[in-house]
Amino acid sequence: MKVTEDILYVGVNDHEVDLFEGQYQVPNGMSYNSYVILDEKTAVMDTVDGGFGAPWLANVETALAGRRPDYLVVQHMEPDHSACIPLFLEKYPETQVVATAQAFKMMDQFFALDSGVKRMPVANGGELELGRHKLTFVCAPMVHWPEVMMTYDGTDKVLFSADGFGKFGALDVEEDWADEARRYYIGIVGKFGMQVQNVLKKAAQLDIEKICPLHGPVLDGNLAYYLNLYDTWSSYRPEAEGVTVAYASIYGHTKEAALYLAKELREKGTAVAVYDLARDDMSAAVADAFRYSKLALACNTYNAGMNPFMNDFLTRLAEHSYQNRTVALIENGSWAPMAAKAMRAKLEGGKEIVFAEHAVTLLSAMKAENEAQLKALAAELA
Repeated sequence: MKVTEDILYVGVNDHEVDLFEGQYQVPNGMSYNSYVILDEKTAVMDTVDGGFGAPWLANVETALAGRRPDYLVVQHMEPDHSACIPLFLEKYPETQVVATAQAFKMMDQFFALDSGVKRMPVANGGELELGRHKLTFVCAPMVHWPEVMMTYDGTDKVLFSADGFGKFGALDVEEDWADEARRYYIGIVGKFGMQVQNVLKKAAQLDIEKICPLHGPVLDGNLAYYLNLYDTWSSYRPEAEGVTVAYASIYGHTKEAALYLAKELREKGTAVAVYDLARDDMSAAVADAFRYSKLALACNTYNAGMNPFMNDFLTRLAEHSYQNRTVALIENGSWAPMAAKAMRAKLEGGKEIVFAEHAVTLLSAMKAENEAQLKALAAELA
């Protein structure tokens, strides 16, 4: 596939994977992207997951059309992009490997490479002349590993963005970009908002017409749309006004309260996303918690604390620097309700977390007074 006249896509689609990074559901698979730049000298941009070495090498060979690669640029050492480095060097041992010093350190941790491998360490602002094309390297530490760099081709105005601007899903499946990119960003990169902001500032100084990520489609056209979303996500600002209602319930009474609140909110014209934390995709619930401006938590008391699924959910939010949101608490308990206290403790350390004035406590089951309390909470959140 042509990205530009001189840049070819040589990546692969993976429909065998069920959990990306062992935890994220990917019903539409994944793409592992790699690119070839053809010029007086040729450069291969990254490898792919180890299970797809043979088809990837076949793609590279087809793109090179009989030529030998001069450079292998390694932007990110996570195995879904670096696992085929040894296979590539076995076929093309004369190729010079270009990477950051940190990436070479990780390379030696992952592989036992031949001592004769040609290495070209590069730093931020380093350049590589291919002929007509000049590559400039942009270090992006902790987006989302410390060795990461991006690469800018000033000739074709293409930014090779490593894991930045990626998404879940294989390229042979059509789906909305934002939903799966949001879930990918929050889960994979979301903890490192400050580092992403630093990279966005560097990118703002470049004239970019296309973005080539290591997952997901090549982005062109209205790049401001993608850049603005990344700016919003990495600033921890709500993407939209609305309420994510997340609940954990044993016998259905806490669920009843959560759904009652959701109904009241919808009747007031509020956008609502509802998640059963025991059954729904946890990463989608986390992504929508960041997407919307408010979060309502409904949970039963369990072992003098909170339901384990709620604990998992709030741990993920805290680990991804959840902040700048309003949080409402609904608890249930038959003799000593403790869930609200436990939930509050999980989130109160986040920046600018405001707890709703109206808190709701169920004693075993929904009562008329709880309906009134939930109506008041819905009015506050709406």
